[in-house]
Amino acid sequence: MFKLLIPKRPGHSFVTFSSIHSVCLSLEESVRAAVESRKYRQIPDLFTASKECCPASNPFSFLSTFSLARRTQVIDEMLQDFIWIRPRYHPYATYSCLLTYVLQSPDPLPLGLAIVQRVLRSGCVPVPQTHLLLSSAWMERRQQCESVSKMLLEMESIGYGPDCGTCNYLISSLCKVDQSKEAVQVLRGMCKSGCVPDLDTYGIVIGAMCRIRRITVVAELMREMVKFGLTPRQEIVVKVIKTMKARKDVWRAVEVIELLQTEGILVGFESYESVLEGCLECGEYVLAGKVVMGMTNRGFIPYIRARQKVVEGLANAGDWKFAYAVRQRFTELKS
Repeated sequence: MFKLLIPKRPGHSFVTFSSIHSVCLSLEESVRAAVESRKYRQIPDLFTASKECCPASNPFSFLSTFSLARRTQVIDEMLQDFIWIRPRYHPYATYSCLLTYVLQSPDPLPLGLAIVQRVLRSGCVPVPQTHLLLSSAWMERRQQCESVSKMLLEMESIGYGPDCGTCNYLISSLCKVDQSKEAVQVLRGMCKSGCVPDLDTYGIVIGAMCRIRRITVVAELMREMVKFGLTPRQEIVVKVIKTMKARKDVWRAVEVIELLQTEGILVGFESYESVLEGCLECGEYVLAGKVVMGMTNRGFIPYIRARQKVVEGLANAGDWKFAYAVRQRFTELKS
């Protein structure tokens, strides 16, 4: 019989492939025994004891022999018992295998979202491949259900409820696999499910939309964000303005800045400078002049080359009165 010799550690004897298979098999059997005896708190210790082993099959694969109702009940009981384990991250390996199993099962949702929620509340982050598995499960389920809020509220049927952290992770997963449009739908469906979006929610979606330069949607999201009473982080504002500048839609960029100013939200120098550069590149000198006046009202002074271009552009366009007013403002600021 062929045996593959694999060293355990430097200075240790060799072990065979068949012995590794035996260890992995015992892990699955031990997990099953713990489940059948409802001694769920022992399961994380079983994973810790076998941490050097990389099972070829998921230790929770035996759950496929259970009915959906029985499987859901067992996993729910397991998750509830894990809440009391300290340190909270101790069941992380167990969570990871359990989540991977559920998301690849025939009925991954809403149970998969419940496990994601427990992982996040334990202070951990699901393993990277969860993004693909979760987004795939979500999109497949969406083909059967038109309502995002209804899908989120399905968590309540198994004793859980959607929260901002879980929704943000779902949104992040969708964005990572180029499903940004669906991520927007999830954001819009959050409020209907009683889960209010936060800064991170909008930040993730706006960032994704900026990457694909969907500036109309970005502008809508910025308005929604402000309407909810949220103050966008400066890095998001800069990203939005630079994206609009790249698309040469400086009018919309100015509208965003005016919106923020009206709501009393601070706009930094970098955002002003970026939109001013965009105006000059597009030959919108009157608009550039208005941006300059707005900047100086808030104590920001444009770079000297930008100042010269604004005054010269207004003068060449025949708007001498406005050019003089802008130049006078620079003189007052001793710039």
